[in-house]
Amino acid sequence: MNRGSDSLLLFGATGDLAQRMLLPSLCALHADKLVAEDLRIIGTARQDMDDASYRNFAREALEKFLPAERRGGMGTFLNRLHYQPLDATDQSGYAALAKKVGPVDEGLAIFLSTAPALFEPTIAGLAASGLASDKARIGLEKPLGTDLQTSRLINDAVASAFSEEQIFRIDHYLGKETVQNLLALRFANILFEPLWNAAHIDHVQITVAETVGLESRVGYYDGSGALRDMVQNHMLQLLALVAMEPPSSFDATAVRDEKVKVLRSLRLVGPDETVTGQYRAGAIGGGAVPGYDEELGKDSDTETFVAIKAHLDNWRWKGVPFYLRTGKRLPTRRTEIVVQFRSVPHSIFAGKGARSEPNRLVIGIQPEENITLSLMAKVPGLDREGLRLREVPLDIRMQDAFAGTTKRIAYERLLLDLIEGDQTLFVRRDEVEAQWDWIDAIRASWGEHGVTPKAYTAGTWGPSAAIALTERDGVHWHD
Repeated sequence: MNRGSDSLLLFGATGDLAQRMLLPSLCALHADKLVAEDLRIIGTARQDMDDASYRNFAREALEKFLPAERRGGMGTFLNRLHYQPLDATDQSGYAALAKKVGPVDEGLAIFLSTAPALFEPTIAGLAASGLASDKARIGLEKPLGTDLQTSRLINDAVASAFSEEQIFRIDHYLGKETVQNLLALRFANILFEPLWNAAHIDHVQITVAETVGLESRVGYYDGSGALRDMVQNHMLQLLALVAMEPPSSFDATAVRDEKVKVLRSLRLVGPDETVTGQYRAGAIGGGAVPGYDEELGKDSDTETFVAIKAHLDNWRWKGVPFYLRTGKRLPTRRTEIVVQFRSVPHSIFAGKGARSEPNRLVIGIQPEENITLSLMAKVPGLDREGLRLREVPLDIRMQDAFAGTTKRIAYERLLLDLIEGDQTLFVRRDEVEAQWDWIDAIRASWGEHGVTPKAYTAGTWGPSAAIALTERDGVHWHD
């Protein structure tokens, strides 16, 4: 394990992410004594504040977004906070920031939560002021570009001051407990590994469903869309964790080596293997909601829904479709992975009138974290018509299995790993580029074939074509 950092520098320290996630996560880590007592946290943003006013700002954010039962150490946590105003585009301001941070010989963790347009001047300022030392590490919040070309420009700018071993690209899904539990489920149990291949798995579904619309992300989302906002990062990372080969050990190099092999084996997707959609006015939770164009205030061809039939051209998964689906204004908020096993090759109960369904593993990531395995069992009792079978779920509900354990914010894990220098749950540059390479090919195909979003009513599961995408293979979405 690398030595932990002595200071944490937060760019975008007054932004929405800092208020909702970063400050509450850091306060929780402090309360649980998971960070060193002498760790200093320096916030920086354009707003003109001093240490005292920033601490008041942070107190209000913690009272709003951190559950009351986790505020035990809030008073002493606030004493860790310091603040230095900075216009990231003004290179003359970085000298004052460096003075506020102080010596970085013992290690500095930097968290960059700013608009992508500010990455390059920020990196230049860090380098010129001496903050980009070889003892520093930098965490980069998405989006890292809008395509492969812009992603490379950002990564090149960061690489001009930091080595790959110092760069921590954040995908907050990798900080979620159930996503990490996916690795434990696969590689800490012998039960599934012999079956985790094309011979025994019929297909895999990954769904990331949101009930919300644009909210406060109007400017970003309309220039991005569901494919780049969700599929390029979160969903492809989930796919890689499901499909990867067993790594030699649980360390950054071994785990990420196996993930990138999966991403590079993704087959190019044809236009008949994708469906795009955009929500129209409808109802969510019993209340009326406007359509996308109404929320945006103008006509747009940005997709708010996408479904993809993906294939991996490798030994383990040849012929197994991976169905990906994500969208806004869907009926429920849910992120889950469904692994559908094949039917038994021969049912000995068919002559008794019993119908056997294939086993199914469902890994719920949010809002509830659980793992469910459906098995076939005999229905108790006597029946003249024969033996009756029924699906019975084996449920592992994390909140029940680990009752009394604190439910953590995903950023707690990621911030702690950034401070300590563990890159295992962060995304390497070659992963990012493999993801963009595949996504860019899909977008190019849409342009070539004139694919435009199909309308769907808010509160439904997307365009009817998304149902047809799976049903022509005899597969039903797990709704």
